[in-house]
Amino acid sequence: MQRMALTWRREGKMVGFVPTMGYLHEGHLSLIRKARQIVKPEGVVVVSIFVNPAQFGPQEDLANYPRDLQRDKDLCKEATVDVLFIPDSEQMYPSTNSTYSTWVVEEEVARGMEGESRPNHFRGVATIVAKLFNVVLPDVAIFGAKDFQQAAVIQKMVQDLNFPVKIVVAPTVREKDNLAMSSRNKYLNEEERAQAPIVHKAILKAKETLKKTPGAVDSGQLKEELKRFIESQPAAKVDYIEFFDPLSLEPMKDLRPGCHMALAVRVGKTRLIDNALI
Repeated sequence: MQRMALTWRREGKMVGFVPTMGYLHEGHLSLIRKARQIVKPEGVVVVSIFVNPAQFGPQEDLANYPRDLQRDKDLCKEATVDVLFIPDSEQMYPSTNSTYSTWVVEEEVARGMEGESRPNHFRGVATIVAKLFNVVLPDVAIFGAKDFQQAAVIQKMVQDLNFPVKIVVAPTVREKDNLAMSSRNKYLNEEERAQAPIVHKAILKAKETLKKTPGAVDSGQLKEELKRFIESQPAAKVDYIEFFDPLSLEPMKDLRPGCHMALAVRVGKTRLIDNALI
């Protein structure tokens, strides 16, 4: 992969990269289309599939994470992906002489929300993305806005460590009932799937509250209201709701239009995340 990437660079070909954990859906395909649009027909689009063990906690779903490699290959072929890079864990985390011990840790934007709820998650994300950037050598990499904090961590890492990569964040792709597309949605049974749109409805409720309230809205009070609203669905349990500055990701207490909202909700055993500019 690295030799191919160096050849493209010598030939002056632009490389667009979409890192994924596989089990591709329309959200991923929209990122691939964006990559193709940027690098144009004469450029190269690379997609990686790697279920990264370093970003899963001990009680999380690494073993059960959905996989369907043949379907992923077919979808990539249809989407005119040039190269599909599918390394295994031993290639990405070689432990021939000792245990793997070098990590990339972002210490500011990774602190709250997902960083607090899933310790070491962003350490695993930043490390694998840095490694993939060193292997694929892309000019541009495309990430989805559904993982807002993840994209912010990658942007900060690229800025702080001088990676010569442009990061593009593409809009969240949603199902017809506005549930954000995710590979984990397949875990939902029929009853849970019917309740899952409450996550996006909570975002709409927050928008409506800020729109109709003169002056600032107290974040603590609004979080409590939204928690009650979400948990009115019997299968739903709030992990966190946060309002923050979209640039610094610093939590905000007095809310006005222009702040950003993110939330994580368990519906049954499935953890769903979403976010939006309010």
